[in-house]
Amino acid sequence: MRIILLGPPGAGKGTQAKFISEKFGIPHISTGDIFMRNISEGTELGRKAKNYIDQGLLVPDEVTIDLVMNRLEQNDVKEGYLLDGFPRTVHQGDVLCRMISESGQMLDAALLIDVPSSYIKERMPGRRICKFCGSSYHLQFNPPDEEGLCDHCGHELVQRRDDHVEAVEERLKVYEEQTMPLIDYFEKKKLLVRIDGTREIEEVTREIVEKLRALEKNE
Repeated sequence: MRIILLGPPGAGKGTQAKFISEKFGIPHISTGDIFMRNISEGTELGRKAKNYIDQGLLVPDEVTIDLVMNRLEQNDVKEGYLLDGFPRTVHQGDVLCRMISESGQMLDAALLIDVPSSYIKERMPGRRICKFCGSSYHLQFNPPDEEGLCDHCGHELVQRRDDHVEAVEERLKVYEEQTMPLIDYFEKKKLLVRIDGTREIEEVTREIVEKLRALEKNE
């Protein structure tokens, strides 16, 4: 399956993406993870991306598009993939759909984890990220077994600068202005699958699996 994962910052996309990747046996391609890795390694791309990410802004198209297009040419994505964090603008969506069409493939779904802004503003300041492996937690909704430490690798959990209240406000503004138009874009293409992301993690996961399994049967 070839799936795009949509939703506002803090909607729980990272948590669901890892489960979908394992359940359906497809690579999870996260632009956020790639940027974070480059930032931690101090690469030129990482330094460029950091200036935008710290302000809650989108990384420019010329950087993001080349990065993703190169990734989708690798052998492990021939049978499918889950794109998380791309596309984030209608222009990026156009580029992606054109590339997929030219390769003789098809997109199966644009999966939207739908969460209102008011809910995000309450939830995002509680998010914590592992500095080592990138695993995501939430102090209230998905806490680690041991406070402040990652369940998977035992390293320290931190709050990202762009999860602070001021950055959250800016990220939601950018999402509403630049990314929300993608919802209409994919709905017109009859690819949008809408999921209520305000429920418990397990309930959200269950609905995602049910709807993706139904798509598989209709292929």
